[in-house]
Amino acid sequence: MLEIKTNPAVTAIFSNYPDEVKLKMLALRELIIETATALETVSSVEETLKWGEPSYLTKKGSTIRIDWKAKTPDQYAMYLQCTSKLIPTFKLIYHNIFEFEGSRAIIFPLKDDLPKAALKKCIAVALQYHKVKHLPTLGL
Repeated sequence: MLEIKTNPAVTAIFSNYPDEVKLKMLALRELIIETATALETVSSVEETLKWGEPSYLTKKGSTIRIDWKAKTPDQYAMYLQCTSKLIPTFKLIYHNIFEFEGSRAIIFPLKDDLPKAALKKCIAVALQYHKVKHLPTLGL
């Protein structure tokens, strides 16, 4: 059973988003937790704030951060460590499914539904990054 340790400050961040954004961000949060729950290699997830953004950490994973920014109101994003192989690998495999920002983020247009199947694969890889980083295309 997955243990989720939530920093109460995360709730405040979600409650401060505009209503439409809050729904999208909570759906992305739920997808991260749902994916973590399905992974045998993940026993706990820490939900906390990093750089003021909701962040998800596992023992063998790479930090996942999610946020919406008022300066780009029509999109929200999932940020990953820019020095990892995560975004370059996702670009290689999912270039016609996702929009990317450099080597650090997957961008989601607010008006679109999340491509859940592909996104769950990306989340699963990030949550177990240190177990799969040696595999070709991270095991995708």
